[in-house]
Amino acid sequence: MQLSVNGKIHNIDVEPSMPLLWAIREVVGLTGTKYGCGVAQCGACTVYLNGEPVRSCSLPVSAVGTAKITTIEALSKNNTHPVQQAWIALDVPQCGYCQSGQVMAAAALLKRIPKPTDADIDSAMGNLCRCGTYQKIRDGIHVASGQKKLAEVLAQYDASPSTRG
Repeated sequence: MQLSVNGKIHNIDVEPSMPLLWAIREVVGLTGTKYGCGVAQCGACTVYLNGEPVRSCSLPVSAVGTAKITTIEALSKNNTHPVQQAWIALDVPQCGYCQSGQVMAAAALLKRIPKPTDADIDSAMGNLCRCGTYQKIRDGIHVASGQKKLAEVLAQYDASPSTRG
């Protein structure tokens, strides 16, 4: 079986029922995509299939066919995607485990809706974060879209009692 991952064809010998996540991580060797729940609920395993976000933990490799798979490793070179830059500047992750899936979902949202509202973000971002960084995720999406200035968001966090030491 062949998989097209990040523009490269990989010949893999796996059971057709193997979840795409495990083929990407264990066979292809790209570990940026994470396992979270195994039932397509949390979004840590989000990758793109022909440009659309999918949960790879429950998608069998046999269902992929000739579709092009994009993982977090290929979103941009050197973290230059606006979502990655906003995430870094705002220090969005706490534990970071869910963040590759969050970044992939956010980038897909901005491709579909370049200037999303809070309602658009809430509707599109179904990924779970155990650390509860949802406000920073929302702010990161707004910064990446150009709707909010980074300095204003950072000033807001500096003024918040919960962010002062």
